[in-house]
Amino acid sequence: MTDADADADPVFDPDLLARCISCGFCLPACPTYAETGDEASSPRGRINLMRALQNGDLDPYDPTLQEQSSQCLGCRACEPVCPAGVEYGQLLEQWRDHQWKGRGQPLLARALMLAARMRHGFRILGILRRTATSRPSEDTTPAAPVSLMLGCFERVLFPEVSRAARKLVPDSTVPADQGCCGALHAHNGDTAAGERLARRLGEDLPGTIVTTSGGCAAHLAAVLGPERVREISAHLAGTGATGELLVDGRRARVALQDSCHLRNGLGVWKQPRDLIGQVAEYVELPSAATCCGAAGTYALLRPRESRRILDAKIQEIEAAGIDYVAAVNPGCLRQLRTGLRRARSRVEAVHIAELLARAAEHPPR
Repeated sequence: MTDADADADPVFDPDLLARCISCGFCLPACPTYAETGDEASSPRGRINLMRALQNGDLDPYDPTLQEQSSQCLGCRACEPVCPAGVEYGQLLEQWRDHQWKGRGQPLLARALMLAARMRHGFRILGILRRTATSRPSEDTTPAAPVSLMLGCFERVLFPEVSRAARKLVPDSTVPADQGCCGALHAHNGDTAAGERLARRLGEDLPGTIVTTSGGCAAHLAAVLGPERVREISAHLAGTGATGELLVDGRRARVALQDSCHLRNGLGVWKQPRDLIGQVAEYVELPSAATCCGAAGTYALLRPRESRRILDAKIQEIEAAGIDYVAAVNPGCLRQLRTGLRRARSRVEAVHIAELLARAAEHPPR
């Protein structure tokens, strides 16, 4: 690639790329840098690689570019600590659009993205798995309609989550023929498809969209606007939680695993903690705000690195003496359950919607 080619068809938005001042504040926040100690595995190092690609100083097929675009978790933990306001998540998506096009795209990611577009197939699977359903009122139209979003793979893996969410948000409707929000595509090298799917979902779901997935919430908010999208704990924050969760006659001890995109992309982290504290004894894990290693498709594409991150998290959970660890993202829930099952732990990983729905069934003492 020549400089002229880079100028004519830049890989990255030049304004986004220019914001980084290489200060290094991002290094301590980056899980892969903490794991490897390698500058190239840090946000600053990766942005330097992006600049080399943009300027034509590195061949587009350089193996370091492919490796580092894949090794990054995409957790965006670098964004809140960046004094220059670098929007690293957007840069990573632009990078993967370039690196993962054609044969460069991981086959498993491609297969998952194709599966996620099968909206009618997911509808049938949702019926079989008894995901939440509703019939909009034929007599009245709410002044401020609320739609519950059904996650693609959540419908199949965790149908109980949408049923719990429906109990917590009883005024919501659940349109059955809704498709994928596109977050999977945006994070895996096809942001154009990700944006198209998000806009179509916005047309299919009237009013405020309530989602039980932190990653989907962040993606939808970026495309449709934050005023249209609410992660369920943020939606419930105004009314609060009811009931009490007990274990052996005492208040249950509950920790939380943040959704990276929800916390770092939308700034939602206090609301789920407050809700848990209203129905149980909340216990803060030291690494609650750091990635669990699920990171969308990361746990499937790079299982070895994902497991190292998860194993440290599971050890911390075991040491905390808790009864439950709550997740606000289905990918995190799957990751935590896998690790806890492997460790033969007595701690139960549960989605926050399930946790709050269980508590609501038991009035406080």
